Amino acid sequence: MTEQAQTETRTGTPAETDAGTGAVVVAEAGSPVPAQAGPVDVDAPSVPVPAAAPVLAADPVPPVEPVPATEAAPAPAPKKSRRVLWGIVRWTAAVLVCGGVGAGAAMGITAMERTDVPGLATESDGRWEYPELALPALPEGVQRPFTDGNEAEIHHTDVRKLLLPAPAGATVDPKLKGGWAGVDSYLAELTEQGRGEVKAYLADSALRHVAARGWTTPDGTSTRIHLLRFSSVAFAEDFKDEMAGRLVRSEWLPDGVETQEADAGTTQDVEVPYVAVYAYKEAEPYGPRQTRWSLIQAGDTFAVVTQTRKGGTLTVPFQQTVALQAQLLG
Repeated sequence: MTEQAQTETRTGTPAETDAGTGAVVVAEAGSPVPAQAGPVDVDAPSVPVPAAAPVLAADPVPPVEPVPATEAAPAPAPKKSRRVLWGIVRWTAAVLVCGGVGAGAAMGITAMERTDVPGLATESDGRWEYPELALPALPEGVQRPFTDGNEAEIHHTDVRKLLLPAPAGATVDPKLKGGWAGVDSYLAELTEQGRGEVKAYLADSALRHVAARGWTTPDGTSTRIHLLRFSSVAFAEDFKDEMAGRLVRSEWLPDGVETQEADAGTTQDVEVPYVAVYAYKEAEPYGPRQTRWSLIQAGDTFAVVTQTRKGGTLTVPFQQTVALQAQLLG
């Protein structure tokens, strides 16, 4: 079927093709169609039109009985638009109220501490809350231990500034407030049998300073930290080796301790580059209080961290304290 035929079929109106463009021009319905170009032969014979066929009489149609009219069922009355609108308003208000309550609950939860939210409380693992730590400033032209330019591993700073501060909530020992302490302050941590030997050994080891700090936390743990600074790294390392060897033979023990065992967990978990860490604890059976202590040697400085607690010392705060003190020295 040609495009012209399709056009005639769709519109029911004649269409003609433009001779110049070939486009099909569709005449609008009810408008006269222009005559074709060219002359009309008026003398052409006319085509006879056949006569109409006679119309036969149709058979009579029997009358149809009228059907009684039935009353049309009344159309259901349309629902009132106000009821629909009122329902929409009610549901919208409910959604807004629920959304507001949910948002308010979310804001309230985010504003609360995690331990205050039921089901989200996280039990403390026993760590103490220490203040933010920072290394003290150095004099101009010197380097920290274990860095280029300080092969002697000397701490060129006030050793008191390298003492670990007391944690939050702790009661500071008035005798060990972070200042200078005599040798006797450290010797008091040892058994009476070993104090004389240790004092003599230190006298021959060019000991320069002793600084100390102590505190007691609400859980009943008593902590004492002593920093012993020697004239060189050789003296500090030699004292560390001598102390470790004596402890193996159960000599130079902390006061009140009869037997010891290595605290391998602390020794393995506390790792600070260039810093030697040894840890021990009082072996069972012990008395009403247990003692746990650590030896730390970093360059020219030797540290002893001692903790005692009734009923047994706690592993987590002990390891935390040792690790932080080792980092300050390293």
